[in-house]
Amino acid sequence: MDQCAAVTLQTPLTIDFYKTWLQQNHHGTMAYLTEHLDLKEHPEKMLPAASARTALVFTKHYLPHPRPLANSATRRALYAQGEDYHHWFKSELNVIATKLKEKFPDGEFIAMTDSSPVLERDLAHRAGLGWFGKNTCLIHPKKGSLFFIGEIYTTLSAANLQTTNGQTANPFQIEPIPDLCGKCTRCLDICPTQAFTRAKVLDANKCISFLTIESKTTPPIELREKIGDWFFGCDLCQTTCPWNEKVFRHQLQTSPLLSDKVSPREPLVKELREILTLSGKQLQKKFIGSALSRAGAFGLRRNAIIVATNRGLYELLPEIKNLSQDLRLVELVEWSSFRLSKLID
Repeated sequence: MDQCAAVTLQTPLTIDFYKTWLQQNHHGTMAYLTEHLDLKEHPEKMLPAASARTALVFTKHYLPHPRPLANSATRRALYAQGEDYHHWFKSELNVIATKLKEKFPDGEFIAMTDSSPVLERDLAHRAGLGWFGKNTCLIHPKKGSLFFIGEIYTTLSAANLQTTNGQTANPFQIEPIPDLCGKCTRCLDICPTQAFTRAKVLDANKCISFLTIESKTTPPIELREKIGDWFFGCDLCQTTCPWNEKVFRHQLQTSPLLSDKVSPREPLVKELREILTLSGKQLQKKFIGSALSRAGAFGLRRNAIIVATNRGLYELLPEIKNLSQDLRLVELVEWSSFRLSKLID
C-alpha cells in the first residue's frame, strides 16, 4: 500500500453534493448508485447493528500496474491494463483485515473497494490523502491521482487501533490537504465529450468511461466520433493533470496508449477482428480476470465497432455487418457500415 490513514466514520462531507448529483441524473443508468445512497450517508450501517466506527483508508498506485496483463493494441484506461483490481486489491485488504482481527479479536472488520457502497474519496480527503480535483478525482501533491482507494471498516475506534510499539495505526495522519488545482483547467478542456458541466461536476451520460464500460446501450450519435479510439475507459482528464505529470512524467511519456499515441493499424485490426467474431463465452474466457469483462460481450462488441469506425478500419466491415443479427447493435452497425463503406468507394 502507498498510503494508509484512519478516519472516524460520520455523515460524509459531500453527501448533499452527491444527492444533488443523483437528482440531476448525472449518474446515467447506474441505478445502483441511488440504491446505495442510505449506506453511503450512514456508513456505520455497513457492519451489523450499525456498529462501524472507523475507516482505515488505503491507496495503491496503478502506474505502473502492480499486476499487468499482456500488452494490447486497443486503447484502454491505465487501471484496466492489468488484472481487475476489484479482485486482487480486495484480497490484499482482506489479508490486512484478517491480521487486524487476529490482533483485535473483539473487533469486526470488513474490506471494501469502490464496488461497495462507500464514498471513498470523501473518506480519503478527510483522512488527508488528497483533495478533490476539478476532474472529480482525488489528487495528492506527491502521489498524483493514479491510484486505487480501498477501505477497511471496523467497530473499533481509531484510539483502539494500537500497533505493537504503542503507536496508533495511523502514522500518516495529517490535516486535510487544501485544493491545489488553482486556475488550471486542463482536465476540463481536454475532455472530448465535454462531460464536465463545471469544475468537480461530471455528467456520466457524456463520460467516455461510462459510455464504454457501464452503459448497456449504444452511445448517442453525436458522441460516437468523440469517443475516438478509446476501447475501454479514458484517462485524459488525469494524464493531462500537472500533478500527475510531475509524479509520473517518465511513465506517461513512454506509455504507448495515451492521448498523443496511436496504435499501429495492423495489430489493432487483428485484435478488434477477434473481439468482433468471438462468441459470448469465448469473450468471457478471453477477458476473465481483466477489468474488461465488466463491459460484457455486448459492450466489447459495441466498443470494437466504434473504435474500428473512428479509426477507419474498413477491413473489418464484413465482421461488423455480421453483428447486425444482434438487435441491440443494428443501428450502430448501420452507422458504422455507412462510414466505412465511404472509405472503400
